[in-house]
Amino acid sequence: MLVGYSSSSEEEDSEAAAGLNSCSRKCESLNETEDILNDIGCVSCRLPLPGCLLAMFPDEVDTQTEDSSLHGGRVRSFKHERGNWATYVYLPYHPEEEFRELLEELLSAARAHGVDLTPQEEFHLSLSQTVVLRHHWIQPFTQSLRADLAHCKRFVCSAGKLKVYCNAEGTRTFLGMEVYTGHAQLLDLVQVVDRTMMEFRLETFYKEPSFHVSLAWCVGDLTAQMKGCLQELQRVVDEHEEGPFRLRLDGVELRCRTGNKTFRFPLET
Repeated sequence: MLVGYSSSSEEEDSEAAAGLNSCSRKCESLNETEDILNDIGCVSCRLPLPGCLLAMFPDEVDTQTEDSSLHGGRVRSFKHERGNWATYVYLPYHPEEEFRELLEELLSAARAHGVDLTPQEEFHLSLSQTVVLRHHWIQPFTQSLRADLAHCKRFVCSAGKLKVYCNAEGTRTFLGMEVYTGHAQLLDLVQVVDRTMMEFRLETFYKEPSFHVSLAWCVGDLTAQMKGCLQELQRVVDEHEEGPFRLRLDGVELRCRTGNKTFRFPLET
């Protein structure tokens, strides 16, 4: 007796066809089910994701950091996102007791004119704009800065003239003390910092910068009110107990703050 056996390819074709038929029947069943759900208005009825999965993939924006009441009314210039680090380069200023006494007098004088200022938590002279740096860029970015700043010389600059500044968003107004010596050295440093910014396609510093140390700030655009009492505030500086006060910055090192990290770049002696 001769028995005919089907080839393996025939068996595979048969199985594939059966699978397609089964899949087709399931799709038809799913479509029918979706039509029923649409008819009763439950197309959006889905099971919620488990809490453990939601915790693994939180929203990009941290709502707590966007609450301005937690930051003295300050508003972020850009949205906080995980992995993005606010970064800027600056020359630090270490205040002496005489400076702190003067600052209290300035705050009191401004308050008498209806302007309530909050002193800065720390004092510095900015040499870059605040930019957004991705976390994986931090190491190469700071390495580039260190290499370019290695041959920059130490210097001294002084500030003494009060000036009012307002940020681009109009959310904060600052009382600052503008530099009047050391301007050329500061411009040289800005050029060095700008090279690194351009290397990472970040925004460079202002074309005609007004180098200054911010002393205090208030919420909103109060430029007009502060300029109205600026002359009297300048008199407080010029008629200080031991003569006109002059703020001295020793350009010994630059710093870069990115998020909660601070990098130091000593200048050449």
